[in-house]
Amino acid sequence: MTLARLTSIGFGLGLLRPAPGTWGSAGALAIGLVIDRYLGAPVLAAATVAAILAGFWSCHAELRDRPGADPSEIVIDEVAGQWIALLFPAVAFWWRGWDDWMPYPGWVAAFVFFRLFDIWKPWIIGRADRRADWQGVMLDDLLAGLFAGVAVIVAAGAAHGLLM
Repeated sequence: MTLARLTSIGFGLGLLRPAPGTWGSAGALAIGLVIDRYLGAPVLAAATVAAILAGFWSCHAELRDRPGADPSEIVIDEVAGQWIALLFPAVAFWWRGWDDWMPYPGWVAAFVFFRLFDIWKPWIIGRADRRADWQGVMLDDLLAGLFAGVAVIVAAGAAHGLLM
């Protein structure tokens, strides 16, 4: 197995059934929480950038000769998107000096909102998904991660009365 293949399938997460995308997101969430807890939000941000770059590289290597393909076992896009969503609460807590833990509503919301936007694919997320190329495989999940991150912050503000 090539490094590109191993990376694209999330080091095996994409081979889990059913719902490999959800397994990829759940695995990414668990690893992201460990990174955030023990290394901090800045390291999670660096890991997210690395996952994005690794995702574009591995998707290009795996799919360049397969136009329109988006195999369910490729989950590096879910890893990168989930980490983008997780960055929003992680950075918010880090900014306030609470960088050694993240209360469960923040990471649960990041997971739920990311899966919602990744499956639903509203607006530009769906447009990116319809590109039907290796870039689209990554772009729709990166956008879903951004949408999810914003939704987490809005939900936190609403829950804490900041938006009322």
